[in-house]
Amino acid sequence: MASTSNLTKNQNPNPKAPIFISADSLHSILTHSSLIQHFHSSLPKLSPTIQSPIRQNYAVSPHSSLLLMPSWCSSPSLPYIGVKLVTSFPQNSSVNLPGIHASYVLFSSTNGQTLASMDGTVLTLYRTACVSGLASKILARNDSKVLVMIGAGNLAPHLIKAHLAARPSLKRVIIWNRTMKKASDLAEHLSKCGDHNGVCFESNENLEEILELGDIVSCATNSEVPLVRGGKLKVGAHLDLVGSYKHTMRECDDEAVKRGRVFVDNEAALVEAGDLVGAFERGVIKEEDIAGNLVELIEGKKMGRRGDDEVTVFKSVGSGVVDLLAAQLVYEAM
Repeated sequence: MASTSNLTKNQNPNPKAPIFISADSLHSILTHSSLIQHFHSSLPKLSPTIQSPIRQNYAVSPHSSLLLMPSWCSSPSLPYIGVKLVTSFPQNSSVNLPGIHASYVLFSSTNGQTLASMDGTVLTLYRTACVSGLASKILARNDSKVLVMIGAGNLAPHLIKAHLAARPSLKRVIIWNRTMKKASDLAEHLSKCGDHNGVCFESNENLEEILELGDIVSCATNSEVPLVRGGKLKVGAHLDLVGSYKHTMRECDDEAVKRGRVFVDNEAALVEAGDLVGAFERGVIKEEDIAGNLVELIEGKKMGRRGDDEVTVFKSVGSGVVDLLAAQLVYEAM
């Protein structure tokens, strides 16, 4: 957590010009380990004090969306209002552009002044990956050795690094993507960066084969058809589902949901995520079968993994709460 002196700097009665925090600055401030720890320590204490309405999602074309994610808190330890504006254009991959663009604006909840704007795309990549990393720290087996990464987009390297930070026992990372060159390029890049000594990075085009190897399987795709077959999951695997955030999107089949104990980052996943909404509609599971959310896991109010043979599933859709906490960590480090 930041120092008390940092917490009061936004309450200066003489307003200063808002600061802009670039993508490069975010990369220099944030690490996956530090953000995982920040979420672990802050979510139980601060999430009850944060107001975060379900995000507004507008279809601006058949394949693109505009999302608005506000949150605010009046606690002295988190005196901020934040709004993230996100555009999702999945078809951008065909023109070699990112599919997600975002900006995050931070205000004082004491006097309403604008404090900062920052690159919301990079902030989202870190916070999304670190929520998954925190969940795998709690739910994955302690002896997890193999991470299977499904998807090789901008989020994939962050998810890989977050899982490695959360589970240092991981020694092998296998990447699959529909376009195999992206998977092999990512594996080569991670191998060369030298940040993870002792970890082997590789790509593989046979998804069903590598699913059987994964102690942790992480998915970050825009798929509308199941990629993960529950019957292929290894005994004791942890399945991390990140990609789907609307009813038409789906990364796993019903068997995966039925076979595992399912946890969510927050209750919005129950009404937004196609993996779960479809399973509810088909009678595969009921809402009351959801084993808990991330805050309940951190607090120990809900039991996580109950044995080495149990399959766990974590479905995240994101929230303004973790956006605000991530922005706090960045702003107070400036």
